[in-house]
Amino acid sequence: MSLLLDTNAYVAFRQGNKRVLDLISASDGVQMSTIVLGELIYGFRNGSRYETNVESLRSFLAEPEVTVLPVSLTTADNYGSISAGLKARGSPIPTNDIWIAAHAMEFGAPVVSFDGHFRSVDGIELIDPGARPGD
Repeated sequence: MSLLLDTNAYVAFRQGNKRVLDLISASDGVQMSTIVLGELIYGFRNGSRYETNVESLRSFLAEPEVTVLPVSLTTADNYGSISAGLKARGSPIPTNDIWIAAHAMEFGAPVVSFDGHFRSVDGIELIDPGARPGD
């Protein structure tokens, strides 16, 4: 199974988080949403290690097991459907996370994230590396 890393999962991976490293090692590959890439680069630009962080990201993206997901019409349709469903239930989540969920839905990959609000999105699976078994 291929995994879609959320921004916080990528950061945890770079920090050597054992649970995230184990998930990636056991997967068939990693998918990266262009939305996640935008969030990462934004963070890099607001930090003191921009060049180092960008180079690490480029190196990671160059790995054969890593696929960058473009925003397509299907992604946009999923985004609209997810947004409408969340609004109707009164359970909004951050806009960028809706886009990330739309990618997960389109490509059938579980989202690896420490953000539990992804559980509010029907049609995707969340793998929370911080959750205890049974949570």
